[in-house]
Amino acid sequence: MLLTSCASQYEPGRYRNEVPKLDMQSYFNGKLDAWGIFQDRSGAIVKRFTVVMDCQWSGDIGTLNEDFTYSDGSKQKRIWTLKKVGNDQFTGTASDVIGEAKGQVSGNTLHWNYVLALPVDGSVYNVDFDDTMVLMDDKVMLNRAIMRKFGVELGSVTLSFTKRSNTTP
Repeated sequence: MLLTSCASQYEPGRYRNEVPKLDMQSYFNGKLDAWGIFQDRSGAIVKRFTVVMDCQWSGDIGTLNEDFTYSDGSKQKRIWTLKKVGNDQFTGTASDVIGEAKGQVSGNTLHWNYVLALPVDGSVYNVDFDDTMVLMDDKVMLNRAIMRKFGVELGSVTLSFTKRSNTTP
């Protein structure tokens, strides 16, 4: 039963025919804005945050430069390096990601699994992320990530991304 509770509910074939089709190199190119919350396992909202992303691709390599601002005024920066490694398959690295994130696109959906070194009250915990992103239209993407440690759910992160138009500063 414990192994079942750790397993992702993501089944790539389920989303294969969903539209609009997600093209990672197109959507994550240019500037994006995101708004998010972190909820603990009881559902209480613990943190709110915004993210400004500057994304660029060169061939099969993408750089996602993320600047986070939290509701308490604190700031954080994360720079992802993404790599297209096969048909609809991606990997990702960042300084606070342990090892390599593995992602798969199917239809309008991207699913990621990775371990994040998460700072909490002066300590750092390696937390498993099961991350699903759904493209709603050419501008909006919704994201839900479940965080676990030793298979136990710690909480979730919910984000809404909006891709800026070419004329938005």
